[in-house]
Amino acid sequence: MGKQPAKITLSPSRDIPFDKLVLSQSNVRRIKAGVSIPELAEDIARRTLLQSLSVRPVLDGNGAETGMFEVPAGGRRYRALELLVKQRRLAGTALVPCIVKAATTDISAEEDSYAENAVREQLHPLDQFRAMQAMVDKGSAVEDIAAHFGVTPAVVRQRLKLASVSPRLCEIYADDGMTLEQLMAFTVSDDHARQEQVWEMLAHSYNKSGAYIRQRLTENSVRVADKRVRFVTIDAYVAAGGGVMRDLFEDDDGGWLTDPGLLDTLVADKLRRAGEDVAAEGWKWVATAVDMPWAVTNGHREISGTEVAMTEAEQARFVALQGESDEIEAQWADEHDVPQDVYDRLDAINAEIGKLADRPLVFEPADVAIAGVFVSIERDGSLCVERGYVRPEDEPAADPVPDGTEHELVSVDGDTGSARPVGTDDDGRTGGEDDEEADEGLKPLPDRLVADLTAWRTLALQDALAQNPATAFAAVLHALVLQTCYFASRESCLQLTVQDVSFANPPSGLRDSAPARSLAERARYWEERLPESDADLWDALLALNGDEQAALFAHCASRSVNAQCEIVPKYDNGRVSKHSIERRLAHSHVLARAVGLDPVAAGWRPTVDGYFRSVTKPRILADVTEARGEQFAGMIDHLKKADMAREAERLLEDAQWLPEPLRTPPACEAEPGDMDSDALPAFLENEDGAYAIAAE
Repeated sequence: MGKQPAKITLSPSRDIPFDKLVLSQSNVRRIKAGVSIPELAEDIARRTLLQSLSVRPVLDGNGAETGMFEVPAGGRRYRALELLVKQRRLAGTALVPCIVKAATTDISAEEDSYAENAVREQLHPLDQFRAMQAMVDKGSAVEDIAAHFGVTPAVVRQRLKLASVSPRLCEIYADDGMTLEQLMAFTVSDDHARQEQVWEMLAHSYNKSGAYIRQRLTENSVRVADKRVRFVTIDAYVAAGGGVMRDLFEDDDGGWLTDPGLLDTLVADKLRRAGEDVAAEGWKWVATAVDMPWAVTNGHREISGTEVAMTEAEQARFVALQGESDEIEAQWADEHDVPQDVYDRLDAINAEIGKLADRPLVFEPADVAIAGVFVSIERDGSLCVERGYVRPEDEPAADPVPDGTEHELVSVDGDTGSARPVGTDDDGRTGGEDDEEADEGLKPLPDRLVADLTAWRTLALQDALAQNPATAFAAVLHALVLQTCYFASRESCLQLTVQDVSFANPPSGLRDSAPARSLAERARYWEERLPESDADLWDALLALNGDEQAALFAHCASRSVNAQCEIVPKYDNGRVSKHSIERRLAHSHVLARAVGLDPVAAGWRPTVDGYFRSVTKPRILADVTEARGEQFAGMIDHLKKADMAREAERLLEDAQWLPEPLRTPPACEAEPGDMDSDALPAFLENEDGAYAIAAE
């Protein structure tokens, strides 16, 4: 029978008065780390000492015990107890539970000190999460837990959220089958089945990042930052029973709405009510939509309204706000560190000034009776109400022309400026031979002669205008502005036509794109600058300086640009042909090179909705290969079409890649009309290099 191994004898434990303990110089901890001494003291004061001190008797010169004990292991606890004694919160003679090791042993005090700090295992993060969840389940408040463990309430909520992930996924994490980043990503959804489904899908995907997991878990939801959510408000959505997913570990702009159907219902109801309120103003029709189609106002005549003047109280408030704004800016102009509340106050002042300056319009009842309103939602969630558009079919019928005058020319009396039919005298009688016999006074010229003379004058005017480029520029600008900004105006003698471009089957959201917003903002700017009456336009144009004339000219010209590759009709009775489109696109490349067109800088990105959903899988792989290389294409070639499209969007987000239709080919040789974008014809420059100002 073998010899039994010797039994282990543990060191005895004793309660030793605190004033009999001293900190050992053998303690290996020298650098401050972890919880500070004051925080540890507060923790001991709350829950008392959770771990005994390891001590050894202090011997005198003869090797006899002195009654004092040194503390080689547990120095931080000793210092925390010492602080409590100094604060008179703990008696100096209070008994402290200690493990007493023999003074003479083969194991040094330094080894004990090192072992206590090194031979220990921290709680697994999952155990931490579950421990906090257990505290909450037993009635502890989040704020109390945060205070007790020296963390913020936000940290506690994050750990509680991690503990709420599917138990199956938590066990995978505990076995090191997934990273903490991946576990954090799963917290955006409370649906355990969906979490597990996404994890199983990751087994067949090269991309297992947290961002991809979040994307898959939120693909059927709507961001709180969406303009539809801002329109109905998140509170109204939640009150109607909608759910919201939040990401406590990433900036989520407020989270995601989990019930898009409910959101759409709320949006439709609120838009309908808004439309009914606008219709109560007396408009003939009101059209409502989340997004209005591109060029929805094309073909409509916009009527003018009169701004409602400010009341005395509003004017006084406006002046007071401007004065306060000036005072704040003057006070803080030279300061480097401006408090946030100063910025907040300035923002509030500017917002209130903007509301006061944005005056409502009043329309004539007769105009309201034939016009309508477009009601949609702005990008910030506010209501967009565009009043005063008359459809062609609602235009009032023209007054009937008296019989016998349909084809008569019109002359203008030089003195009075009044118009009258040619061939009539001052009394309205028609000239002729009988009248010649009856009245041998001065008679109007014959119609044929007037036509002949004005034909000659037309050629003379053309020749004179050709010799005066500055005035010709102003005349063309005048004609362009009339057609661009004034509906059905007939104030110009130039037979020029500017045709606003309309798109066949425009993509959704086109009206909300960055270029469309820029064009609309420019149009609003000139609408405010130009006179209401087209009869006053000529003088207004002459009052602009050269730079302003050129900017307005470019704005009007831009409205006629059409670089769309339209679908050619199957048969030859369509309005466009393949040849005309090819010629149009060829010149659009010339123009694009001249202006340095960059669709990426203009805001275009290859997205699922805007591009990848409409192309085949081989095309997606070819595009990714071209933009990022074969290695990246090989990472997604096994995915289904929907997953491949989402991954391609992520891979090409910052790749500066463009599909072929958006690219501008380089010029092979000098092409007609291809010129430097900054170069102007000589006749548009004066001696100083500025644009010429047209003059009469």
